Amino acid sequence: MDRSLFRITPSGASGLIFAALAFTVLPAIAGSYWMSVLTSAACFTMAASGVAFMYARLGMVSLTQVGLMGIGGWVALRLNYLFDFPFEVNLILAALATMVFGWILALPALRMRGLYLALVTLMAAGGLEILFSTFQFPNGGVGFWGVKIGSTDPFRGPMLAQTPEAFLRYVIGMTTLGFLLIEAHRRTAPGRAWALIRKSEAAAMAAGVNVTLYKTWAFGIAGLLAGASGALLAASLGLLDDGTFRSPESILLFALAVVGGSRYWLGPVIAAFLYRILPALLNTWGVNADLAYVIFGIGLLHALITAPNGIAGQIFEAAQALTTKPRGQK
Repeated sequence: MDRSLFRITPSGASGLIFAALAFTVLPAIAGSYWMSVLTSAACFTMAASGVAFMYARLGMVSLTQVGLMGIGGWVALRLNYLFDFPFEVNLILAALATMVFGWILALPALRMRGLYLALVTLMAAGGLEILFSTFQFPNGGVGFWGVKIGSTDPFRGPMLAQTPEAFLRYVIGMTTLGFLLIEAHRRTAPGRAWALIRKSEAAAMAAGVNVTLYKTWAFGIAGLLAGASGALLAASLGLLDDGTFRSPESILLFALAVVGGSRYWLGPVIAAFLYRILPALLNTWGVNADLAYVIFGIGLLHALITAPNGIAGQIFEAAQALTTKPRGQK
C-alpha cells in the first residue's frame, strides 16, 4: 500500500481543522436564515470541488456541473417518492446515476479539449436546462416524471439529521468526504496518470497510460460529486426548481472555481462563498445582490492577470512565506 496515501501535509491538516471548526462552530452560531445559506454553500462547495478537480488535474473545462447537480437532485426526489427509500440510499443512487451521466458526457472529451470541450459541455448544460424547465422536478405525483399540481409531498431527509443544525453538519461531513475522495485519487495511480495526461496526451499514451479510461474516470468523479451535492440540496430545500440549474450558473461556478484556486482545497470553499454567501451578505446589508457579479468579474480578472493559482494560492503562498525562515537566519 502506498504510504503517501495517509500522509498528512500542512495543507491537508489545515483543511481538516477548517472542516472540524465549520462542523462544530457554524451550526451553533448561525440563525435560521444563515443556516439555510450555509447549507446551500456547503452543497455547492462539493460541486465546485468536482469542476476544480477536472481543471486542475486534467486541464479540462466542464461547464455542466450545475446541470449535473440537477440530475442528482431529480433522481433523489424521484426515488424518494417512488420507492420511499431511506435518504442515504437515495443519495448513493443519485450520485451513481449522475456518475454514469458523467461517463456519457466524457465521450466527446475523448477527442476534444479547450474551447471545443467547453462548448460541448455548455450545450449539455443547456439541454438539461430545457429538460428541467419542461418536465420540472418530482414532487410526489404519479407517472415517470412524478409531478402534480398543487401541494407537494414532504421529502424525507436523513434520519441522523432532522434539524437544520444537524443537517448542516451532515452536509459539511459529506463535503469533507468528497474532498478526501479527490485527494485519495490524486495521491494514487489515477493522480499520476492525470498529471501525465495534462502535460502531454501523446507522452501519456507512450508511457502506457489508458487516456480514454482516465478521462472517463475523471468525468465520473465530477459527476459523482455533483450528483451527491444535488441530492443534498434537494434534501435541504425539500423541492427543487429549474431556475437553480440554468446553464449560465455552470459557467459562473467554473469561473469562481478558477478565482478561488482550483489546485487547492480552499479554492472550492472560496468559490461557494462567493457564489452563495456573498450575495446573501449584500442583501443583508441592503445592497443589490447583482453587485456580486461585478465583484466576480473583478476577481476573475485578478486571478487571470496576477494570481494564476487563485485566491487560495495567494493565501497558501503568503502563509508559507511567513512560516519559512529567510536564508542565513537560524
